[in-house]
Amino acid sequence: MFLNSKEKEGPSQVSGYLNLLANTIDNFTHGLAVAASFLVSKKIGLLTTMAILLHEIPHEVGDFAILLRAGFDRWTAAKLQFSTALGGLLGACFAICTQSPKGVEETVLWILPFTSGGFLYIALVNVLPDLLEEDDLWHSLQQVLLLCSGIVVMVLLSFFVE
Repeated sequence: MFLNSKEKEGPSQVSGYLNLLANTIDNFTHGLAVAASFLVSKKIGLLTTMAILLHEIPHEVGDFAILLRAGFDRWTAAKLQFSTALGGLLGACFAICTQSPKGVEETVLWILPFTSGGFLYIALVNVLPDLLEEDDLWHSLQQVLLLCSGIVVMVLLSFFVE
């Protein structure tokens, strides 16, 4: 449907469509997290937004590359990647619309643990096994140092964001 005229639909194209679905769901949970964080406070909302933005930049570039490899042309891949961002808007709207009449606490009571748990699960299931299978000690050390530097950046940002 959106493929190059030279490409025929096959396993790689299916992986492109599956990636779009997964990216939309991922963006939906990001929207939930951002909206719920802003419901708690402006500071937590800004920190959550910054963390998700720093995560999303390389993630979206990787997803774009997956779509190109699946046979989509650049313009179509860019439009489809942009359309997955609507999942984030839907997630934010869902978080705002599900506010309890009893107050914001009822809403964030389930949204933030749900999204945080999902992000931790994905990290532990996808990233940690690859890190543990790494044979090169220097590469593993670099990964751990980068992880720690990300934590340090977020701690420093928490001091500067009001």
